[in-house]
Amino acid sequence: MTNLEGRVLRRRRAFAPPPGVLTDIEVLCELARRMGKGQFFTFNGARQIFAELRQASAGGIADYSGITYEKIEATGGVFWPCPAEDHPGTPRLFQYSFPTPTGKARFHAIRHQLPAEVPDADYPLYLTTGRVLAQYQSGTQTQRITQLREMAAEPFAEIHPSTARRYEIADGDTVALKTRRGTAIFKIKATTNIREDTIFVPFHWSGRQSVNRLTNPALDPLSRMPEFKVCAVRIKSITQTAVEDML
Repeated sequence: MTNLEGRVLRRRRAFAPPPGVLTDIEVLCELARRMGKGQFFTFNGARQIFAELRQASAGGIADYSGITYEKIEATGGVFWPCPAEDHPGTPRLFQYSFPTPTGKARFHAIRHQLPAEVPDADYPLYLTTGRVLAQYQSGTQTQRITQLREMAAEPFAEIHPSTARRYEIADGDTVALKTRRGTAIFKIKATTNIREDTIFVPFHWSGRQSVNRLTNPALDPLSRMPEFKVCAVRIKSITQTAVEDML
């Protein structure tokens, strides 16, 4: 695998799959066979596939041709591009130049823009979302594992203690978070690790505990990425909120 810093590492199999369960390699090779292209997918293991990646990437921007299993073992990981087996790898990709005609980076000045939605009198706090260690994305796989469910059984609304006191709520209380798009229900987790004007909620759950019901689909004007990470929200104790407002 290649991590975010460009270091190529080895991940080893923890244990053999149960009888009748195919590996990813076996699944892909069988799909190729059924589509009449099996002669191009005659792999017996990951090392063979990596050897083809080395050959296919040789001379390209992401050159893996100089990376071998033995070299990864000896160095604790090799940074791509690595165009030859005697090459040390490239820990800092743009240390000396950039892939432009002049070798210099191009800078583009932009003006700061506020998010499409900022706190106001009706929705006085920021809402942001993210991950927790024990769950992944929508939890389709991780929420089936008992140990991970025990580590993170349900989502929470992380809030600063001073903000919680202002709204007369305490750690462990159940609250409703409401934005202009919907309402969701969470338990409070008071922590000083968050800003006083912000609430954080992980996004791995669905139903009435889905924070994705609250986020803003407004698009960034340049990247066209949606602003799922910031919107305006208000918070109320569940006892102060009518049932119809929570659904």
